[in-house]
Amino acid sequence: MNKVYSKIESINGSVITVRAKGVKLNELAEITTRFGKSLAEVNKIDGDLVSLQVFAGGRGVATNDQIRFLGHDMRVSFSDNLLGRIFNGSAEPRDHGPSLAENLVPIGGPSVNPSKRINPNRMMRTNIPMIDVFNTLVVSQKIPIFSISGEPYNQLLARIAMQAEADVIVLGGMGLKYDDYLYFKNTLEEGGALSKTVMFVHTSADPTVECMKIPDLSLAVAEQFALQGKDVLVLLTDMTNFADSMKEIAITQEQVPSNRGYPGDLYSQLASRYEKAVDFSDQGSITVLAVTTMPGDDVTHPVPDNTGYITEGQYYLKGGRIEPFGSLSRLKQQVNGKTRKDHRSLMDAMIRLYAQYKDTLEKKSMGFNMSAWDEKLLKYGEMFESQMMDLTVNIPLEEALDNGWKILAKCFDRQETGLKTELIDMFWPKN
Repeated sequence: MNKVYSKIESINGSVITVRAKGVKLNELAEITTRFGKSLAEVNKIDGDLVSLQVFAGGRGVATNDQIRFLGHDMRVSFSDNLLGRIFNGSAEPRDHGPSLAENLVPIGGPSVNPSKRINPNRMMRTNIPMIDVFNTLVVSQKIPIFSISGEPYNQLLARIAMQAEADVIVLGGMGLKYDDYLYFKNTLEEGGALSKTVMFVHTSADPTVECMKIPDLSLAVAEQFALQGKDVLVLLTDMTNFADSMKEIAITQEQVPSNRGYPGDLYSQLASRYEKAVDFSDQGSITVLAVTTMPGDDVTHPVPDNTGYITEGQYYLKGGRIEPFGSLSRLKQQVNGKTRKDHRSLMDAMIRLYAQYKDTLEKKSMGFNMSAWDEKLLKYGEMFESQMMDLTVNIPLEEALDNGWKILAKCFDRQETGLKTELIDMFWPKN
């Protein structure tokens, strides 16, 4: 029987302190107030003085309320019954379905032993040309979507959830507006993908500490599915909200701040989540795709800056499109050669010509005369943006590659593309 304490030393916002012995960091406790019961988590120990972060906040907590330490860290139930369900940051049902309590597994454990990993070597198709053709997503990759507020990053994630070649989708939402939460729910339900999806959702109205639990809950469940031999895609939005929650709690604890007020362990906190991405040698895999919003479109902001050191590339979402310049999948070369013979060469040629189109646009805006080659580039750039970059384009990789050849054929002569004669003879459109 766990000991019950009934004397709270201090209440500072959502952080309370109590004198207790035999407890450990991150241990859960249950607080009984006159309004009911609430969970709290130990986040600081100084001798026998224990600080706890109350999930529901400090409002309503009195100094004589009872605290019972549970003797374990936060856990989440795991079974196939999770599929199609929606939970909050305390792993409690948000969809009014039954609570799940069987087969509890701990969250926030260490990343997988490197000896159990294999080198990423499989493509994960999304039917989005700017990903599949130009910055291929690879199974077990960890990659962020860098964006700014107002861009359709949640719509992009919902589309990837419906179309990606994954056995299970785990969606973790942090600081979501209620409309965004309903958008994910309704879109996946209507698209028939909710039955293979588990959602952990923290809205902006929910307790701050629950926001910090979303990635750990999502990744713990993903790891269990992967151990069953399934390819799991974890979609997280938005990791900047996760970091801001860390910052808020660190300020409450009066920690010494680092860059722009974020805690000094921001890098290791982000890395411990991203490093959960894995392709097991004899089981399934975890692929992590996470939105990171950049305040003021500032890529030097601590969250995107630290993220860039951890992950294997990034997708830049700008103007409602994935930008070809700045976006990078560092693992794409490990799968491009296995898709189709022309994939890598066509990708390189199209991006090179698009860069020339951008230079031509600048010349045109400055009033220079346009040569015949410039006119070809202008035509090509417009077709490339509408048929390849537009996020409404929804086609398989092979069709996207064929479309690339058609665009080249409509804008240039064969010898102007810089592609090998062998590939041109094989793939150049006959008509």
